[in-house]
Amino acid sequence: MKREIIITEDGSSSIFIPEMDETYHSTHGSIQEAEHVFLKNGIQRSEGKELSIFEVGFGTGLNALISLIHSSERQKINYHSIEAFPVEEELIQQINYCSILGKEYQVYFDKMHTTEWGREQEITPSFSLLKIHEKLQDYTLIHNSYDIIFFDAFGPNAQAEMWSEAILEEMFKGLKQGAFLTTYCAQGQFKRDLKAVGFKVEAVPGPPGKREMTLAWK
Repeated sequence: MKREIIITEDGSSSIFIPEMDETYHSTHGSIQEAEHVFLKNGIQRSEGKELSIFEVGFGTGLNALISLIHSSERQKINYHSIEAFPVEEELIQQINYCSILGKEYQVYFDKMHTTEWGREQEITPSFSLLKIHEKLQDYTLIHNSYDIIFFDAFGPNAQAEMWSEAILEEMFKGLKQGAFLTTYCAQGQFKRDLKAVGFKVEAVPGPPGKREMTLAWK
């Protein structure tokens, strides 16, 4: 699968897959989207001093990086991320997030990408990372374990199997009571499937270039 580095409208990197005609992030701005969907409408909606987060799609590591930056200021975060197809190191080396967010974070960004898969490790005193090298369809979440799920898979039109009711039911089981899933997706069928497995669905304003996004509460 060929992958190419692109620059989005806010100046930050993303990856384009010609074969799927899909990008890893919004072309309107990778960092803008991540901060809106997963920081503003994710971490900042949770008041706990220690958070357990499960991410679907480690990708370039952007969501993990913004979470790490936030954790250094406010909260301890235990971050678990699943990825079936890790991005090649030569592409990761071209990612420019730290030149925008702060060059002091480059050492942590590098550590996140070089840390061993399948072994939880401390990246900073307030941020630990477990990278899971598996397909989501083959993985069972520990029930009632997570405060937030970052659902950042490719869209339903590109990877319909990632958005099935069976997957969403697994996400529901993995969340603690009162916890929630956040995603950029606002597709009508997706929201109906969320409700079908027990979620309370909330539509909120989306990031630049997108009218809505979705929060789903257990």
